[in-house]
Amino acid sequence: MTLSARALPARLDALQSVSGLLLALFMWAHMLLVSSILISEEAMYRVARMFEGYYLFGRAHPWLVSVVVALVLLLMMLHAALALRKFPHSAGQYGAFRVHQRRMRHGDTTLWWWQVATGFLLFFLAPMHLFGMFSQPDQIGPYASAARVYHTHWPLYLVLLFAVELHGAIGLYRLALKWVVLPGRPPQQLRHRLNLLKWGLSVFFITLGLCTLLAYFRLGEQISDRPGLRYPPAIEVNP
Repeated sequence: MTLSARALPARLDALQSVSGLLLALFMWAHMLLVSSILISEEAMYRVARMFEGYYLFGRAHPWLVSVVVALVLLLMMLHAALALRKFPHSAGQYGAFRVHQRRMRHGDTTLWWWQVATGFLLFFLAPMHLFGMFSQPDQIGPYASAARVYHTHWPLYLVLLFAVELHGAIGLYRLALKWVVLPGRPPQQLRHRLNLLKWGLSVFFITLGLCTLLAYFRLGEQISDRPGLRYPPAIEVNP
């Protein structure tokens, strides 16, 4: 076996780590921007128009959102393909892992299993969400998004929230354990602090996501008797 062939698994691991890091950072940025609805409907409208290039080009181009969504989907597919290398591929491998998990009773082993389970859910849930954004980029705004949440999408977004936040936080925790080294600090101390940080981030973003989802749901309920209503921006209402 050549040196390059022996180095291939390490290179694939590094690529999986980089793709996972980029997706996690995007996930957090996405959550913070979507939660602008908690500030005001106008704030959410401004954020949506920003991604359509309105403040750069002087007019909205929804296709820019489709481009970003397509890139995120491709990155997610790459990350999933790399992660599949480590999934149990047979009943025998699954059984061996479960025996190992029960014997070890190690928190990190359990976290890996939860990451596999949430990753499996994301195979199906994330493309459903991304396809909607890709195919209807002009339907992103305070009223359009709220109506979508209220009438059809809230169960999808609720499950997706827990799956993506837990998957991302566990992934970043394991990524830090793998690549971060603090000279002079015992590994157990690093693991303990990273574990606290992981749970803190999970609680913060899940709480933020639930508050955001509830805000969209309530807004959708308020405008449920006016289907197709578009949000009137303040600059047009009060010129």
